[in-house]
Amino acid sequence: MSNLPDTGDTFSNPVIPGFHPDPSVCRVGDDYYLACSSFEYFPGVPLFHSRDLVHWTQIGNALDRPSQLRLPKEAPASGGIYAPTLRHHDGRFWLIVTNVSGDGNLLVTATDPAGPWSDPVRLPGVHGIDPDLAWDDDGTCWCTTAGVAQIPIDPHTGETLGPSRRLWSGTPGAKAPEAPHLYRVGDHWYLLIAEGGTERCHGVSIARGPSPTGPFEPCPANPILTHRGTDHPIQNTGHADLVQGPDGTWWMVLLGVRPGGGTPGWHVLGRETYLAPVEWVDGWPVAGEVSLTMPAPSWPLLAPATAPEVRDDFDTSELAPHWVSLRHRPAEDCTTKERPGWLTLRARGGSLDEPDVTFVGRRQQHVACRVRTCIDVVDGHGGLAVRLDEQHHYSVEVSSGQVRVRARIGPLSTVVASRPAPAGPVVLRAETREVRAPHDPLVGPDTVTLGFEEPDGTFTALASLDGRYLSTEVAGGFTGRVLGMYASADSAHFDWFDYEPLDD
Repeated sequence: MSNLPDTGDTFSNPVIPGFHPDPSVCRVGDDYYLACSSFEYFPGVPLFHSRDLVHWTQIGNALDRPSQLRLPKEAPASGGIYAPTLRHHDGRFWLIVTNVSGDGNLLVTATDPAGPWSDPVRLPGVHGIDPDLAWDDDGTCWCTTAGVAQIPIDPHTGETLGPSRRLWSGTPGAKAPEAPHLYRVGDHWYLLIAEGGTERCHGVSIARGPSPTGPFEPCPANPILTHRGTDHPIQNTGHADLVQGPDGTWWMVLLGVRPGGGTPGWHVLGRETYLAPVEWVDGWPVAGEVSLTMPAPSWPLLAPATAPEVRDDFDTSELAPHWVSLRHRPAEDCTTKERPGWLTLRARGGSLDEPDVTFVGRRQQHVACRVRTCIDVVDGHGGLAVRLDEQHHYSVEVSSGQVRVRARIGPLSTVVASRPAPAGPVVLRAETREVRAPHDPLVGPDTVTLGFEEPDGTFTALASLDGRYLSTEVAGGFTGRVLGMYASADSAHFDWFDYEPLDD
């Protein structure tokens, strides 16, 4: 899932590209498992597996049932599910996470991380986001949250077993001490946090103490990782988690972004998961370089035997785990069973501007890519969208014999172009291409071209739009682009969907 081919000497970052923020990782024997935030999308908390820390395959989603994940229609974009912590303890996987749009902090468990995961145990006595779990030698389970605060809990019932207490909260004056993770390494307990906010000043700091409750002394070299104030192509680095590699060396997964274009730089893929080496010096972790191309670790890299499929033909009864919808996905509105070999979407909301529109998409994972889908609307209205949120999206759609490109940028919404649609099912297409003009401060990061294909395969481009308006720096929030299909009146049927990285 990385963007560049790995060789025997190097691997490429990010190791999980696209909108996969707030990574949390755990090792079980020779296997590694990783979980990410999902915000307003359903199913929630994507889960990945790896044998080498470099190549990751999505194996499921921890919150894939309505009984686990309740996101009301009014849940805002960038609300919903915030940063999880994934751990393995006493023969089970434990995942704790915050639903900021309703249920607060939740804890689910599984014997197999591919699922099924349990219905959630709610933690009404645990306040704050970014919850962490750690067990000490006597079996006490400590839950630590952003702020930084800590409270003992019974993870089986959700009961709190004592008062909440404040812990070391990072560099004095630094904003947003968050993403705490607590570890026992040797004779010390280490408290790893993010600070500075998840934007350009993001960083990773650490402290250590004799027990899970401290007292904690900060590392004299804090922050142990940050790209603030640099011209590095990877920015916003932070929200890290530590893990040991197959050879016993230490590594860090963390989030970062790849801004493009001029000033101030716009990132469009969201916050992505990166991998960096860690060495221990005088009892403190020292993070290595986080680059787009990295020296390979000492163990063999186990690249997948086959490349990811470009096309999903919707020939199975259930959608693959990388497909996500907005807030929920009622079976009656999204099915591959109504028309065999097609995905049928039945409209709820009337447009992509509405939070309950019927939408099925996948994260954009490459700066340059092409998506195509074959749509049959019959009497309905639907299309192909490049989405950041309800107020920032581009789409190409079919309705009443016309193909139209629509753009929504903040309070402005317009039909950019329109043409008569070819007869029968129509192939819609969207492409993103990086803009390379490094000395022009006014140039956006990429262009998004939308159109349709004639029956002979000729591409008719209806519009090429500036990608900066579908970026976090313009829209705000915590997510990245999601590319997918939608229905906004009656029903729309989709025969297939292609996602193809492009050489740019």
